[in-house]
Amino acid sequence: MTDWSSIVVPELSELSQFDVEAVVAEVRALDGFDEPVKLNWNENLFGPLPGVLEAVRRELESLSLYSVESYGDFREEVARFVDTTPGRIVPGHGTQGLIVTVASAFLRPGDHVVVPAITFGLYAQVSAARGAAVHRVPMRELRLDLDALAETARQTRARLVWICDPNNPTGAVVDREEWGAFLEALPERCVAVADEAYIDFLPVERRVGRERDVEDGRPVVVLRSFSKFFGLAGLRLGYAVVDKALASYLDVVEEPFNMNCVGLAAGLACLRAPEAVDARRAEVADGREALMQGLVEADLQPLPSEANFVMAGVDVDDVTLFDRLAMRGILIRPGSDLGLPGYVRITVGPVSLMRRFSAELREVCTELRG
Repeated sequence: MTDWSSIVVPELSELSQFDVEAVVAEVRALDGFDEPVKLNWNENLFGPLPGVLEAVRRELESLSLYSVESYGDFREEVARFVDTTPGRIVPGHGTQGLIVTVASAFLRPGDHVVVPAITFGLYAQVSAARGAAVHRVPMRELRLDLDALAETARQTRARLVWICDPNNPTGAVVDREEWGAFLEALPERCVAVADEAYIDFLPVERRVGRERDVEDGRPVVVLRSFSKFFGLAGLRLGYAVVDKALASYLDVVEEPFNMNCVGLAAGLACLRAPEAVDARRAEVADGREALMQGLVEADLQPLPSEANFVMAGVDVDDVTLFDRLAMRGILIRPGSDLGLPGYVRITVGPVSLMRRFSAELREVCTELRG
């Protein structure tokens, strides 16, 4: 028998594996319920924007062809959407694929990276898989401590600092002033990678505007996704906004024309529907407000959030709460899975769904409190 542990890179044996089978089992367990509710993966529960499904159906006739022309169209449309130039746009398989691309372009064994203690786990996982030393920085009242992140980067001479804004799983956002101070404090040759997978839930005037940092030549990489706000998680579509010179290096790591034509068509349809984008943002905000109200009524302690999920403190065991809701056909994310025992994370959905969930939550919490 082949001893694969002696052949793969040594770092892989030290990393925990994502339990795909457990996740599949969770979802399949919902099959026995008439109206299952899946609120554990921050998926878009509002459906694709108007016009997206029609664009996908039209594109099915082109499945036998490489997506050369639509790839170029997508870069141009994204550039218009973020007000930059196509040469700064690098398409990818969602932010997850782009995280792997960025790590491959920057990290060698022995390098150092800095990540917040409570954030999306893939940053540390991918960095460690490339042999980098990962330094986790504690949160400050469940917010990103940018001062401490920059200081750790200086002390370790880090190559990358990973930032998620709005942060997953807490939902907190970074303001422009603290972001500017953070960039000024980074050491030489250190790159700030900002994962903005949830940024489209914020009105434009509330955002840091990191694409301007890219244009100004700052050491910033911006990652964005169509999975969350635009509801295309099943198509795995995203893009990076980077300096034009860096884009050429990332293109070496990525395979040519790496996006499928159906995903590109769906992305183009999203970007060409600005009024629907504004309407969706308001719709999600209404759902989030209804969820917040329901959490308070259930005597939970919701954290401020600007995304399509809310993290809330609970006075019962978070795993037990997850189990009891799952028995009713409702999936949430226990904070223990995310390094935050005593909390739960819940995906935002339409107002009617949030009210239904809130009623079930109140009943379960009352039972658990005795």
